[in-house]
Amino acid sequence: MSTPSAFINAFYIGIHIENILYGIELFLFFKTIHILLSNRGMHKKSNLFYALFSSMMVFLITVWIATKAIFGQKMLLLDADFPGGPDAYWKANIGVWYMDWATMTVIVLQLMTDALMIYRCRIIWNSFRVVVVPVILWLATLTMAALVAWVTSSPGIDYCTGVAAQLSLAYWSISVFLNTTLTCMICYRVVRHGKAVQEHLGSEYASSYFAIVTIIVESVLPYTLSGIVFLVTFGVGSPTFTTFISVYFLMMCISPQMLILRVMAGQAWGNETFKQPGSTLKFNPDNADTSAS
Repeated sequence: MSTPSAFINAFYIGIHIENILYGIELFLFFKTIHILLSNRGMHKKSNLFYALFSSMMVFLITVWIATKAIFGQKMLLLDADFPGGPDAYWKANIGVWYMDWATMTVIVLQLMTDALMIYRCRIIWNSFRVVVVPVILWLATLTMAALVAWVTSSPGIDYCTGVAAQLSLAYWSISVFLNTTLTCMICYRVVRHGKAVQEHLGSEYASSYFAIVTIIVESVLPYTLSGIVFLVTFGVGSPTFTTFISVYFLMMCISPQMLILRVMAGQAWGNETFKQPGSTLKFNPDNADTSAS
């Protein structure tokens, strides 16, 4: 039996990382649903939308996790004696129908997450004009996604080589660039407004804007950073990209799920947060009594 290459080893490591991150995603999802079903605005249409959105994300990533696990089991265990070893099995079977299905679910998940980021960016900036370019980039990813899905669905096509690899690289490049742009826009807006609040009201009220955890969640930063790492490793042809793509795909769920959880808990930033500095006392519901006094 052939010794697995670095590519297959990275694939195997990626499966285990996905399982850990999938557990985190499930915890965040059920926490979100628990808040929805408790006494916190369960009848609000926006909250119901976020609940459906979260459910759809969990369904899509579950399909990816399950199909990849099945493929890995066949490649590494059931068909371990395949001529040429796991690497040959990968090349011969990566285009199997259920892996094509898994690819489609990830594409849909990516489009959903990016659309949510655009929506949140519009809310934070309170302007439609600032998201014109992101919307154009999102439409470009939609077009490229259709091409990638069409090419990779052909029998015997490996998305790591040839035209499929070039299209995949272009598709993920546009998507990651969109993520980076939106994250930078959100962070800039938050920091700039935080400085204005600090100038008018002092550091006590501005501290919420500079909280690292809050900025990370609101800007969906883990999703963007994992996308950059994956894109670099995929672009240079490093076999470790199969590990980082696992992190990237799970961050497509975890990052927006953390944001949705903040929305459900009534802690997310909205239009009111970025009005005139004097109105930012409304930022943190937990401090409402203190602010009123």
